[in-house]
Amino acid sequence: MSKIKIITDSSCDLNKDIIEKYNIGVVGLNVSFGEETYIDGQIDNNVFYERMASSKELPKTSCPSPEKFSKAYECEEDEILVITITSKLSATYSTAVLAKNMYLEENNNKAIEVMDSETGSVGHGLLVVKAAQLANEGKTLNEIVEEIEKLKKDIVFYGSLETLENAIKGGRINPLAGKLINALNFKVIIQVVDGIVKPVDKARGDNNSIKKVVDSVSKRVCEKEKRVLAIGHSNCLDKALKVKDMMIKENLFEDITISEVGSVMGTYTSKGAILISIL
Repeated sequence: MSKIKIITDSSCDLNKDIIEKYNIGVVGLNVSFGEETYIDGQIDNNVFYERMASSKELPKTSCPSPEKFSKAYECEEDEILVITITSKLSATYSTAVLAKNMYLEENNNKAIEVMDSETGSVGHGLLVVKAAQLANEGKTLNEIVEEIEKLKKDIVFYGSLETLENAIKGGRINPLAGKLINALNFKVIIQVVDGIVKPVDKARGDNNSIKKVVDSVSKRVCEKEKRVLAIGHSNCLDKALKVKDMMIKENLFEDITISEVGSVMGTYTSKGAILISIL
């Protein structure tokens, strides 16, 4: 077992088997429907997406309390690396740093590093897994931090949004314009760069949007060594499997994972979204 504990937050959308394989500590973010608050992962994804679709208001998400991170730091390992969702989308990074400072005031026998992944969901998850693998290989905490800092710049992350319904509910797009785009069956293509989600293109229909996302990612797979592919889906496994088939036709990957987009990231992507990231 590694002597370095890797901790992250639930927005990384990692599958349970991967979390267990690498003994990754996961601190849950919060999702609220009105007065009801759930920890990300407590509510079944099918139930979550159904409830979100029928709700007039968008669920609220919030970062974990410093106490939750402090509790995670109470592990048997003396060295800890925390990798959080991009600080440009959540206060989770700041909270983890605050918790670190609070914890070390009373427990100065540990070394804790907190890193901003500068990405989210499956891209964030790829960095967490890489850090865990490096720890298992016997790399030091400083070596892992240095390597992850470099790899952050190599992350490729694109996605296709099935609907702009959540963007409309959240007040991030004009309701009339959003409904018109939905009515015309346009899907928005997004890219995550430097921690920011940017709309970069659009396509009419699922097939065209998926093809554009696959093409955008494939153009970036130009390294000689094999890369790792992560596909996230918002309650649409059939689309994810289709994307996998399309990606492996023209590319070779060292590993491929397919995971569900949980309630925190799903609040912003809506049901039917596809996210693709490579490292």
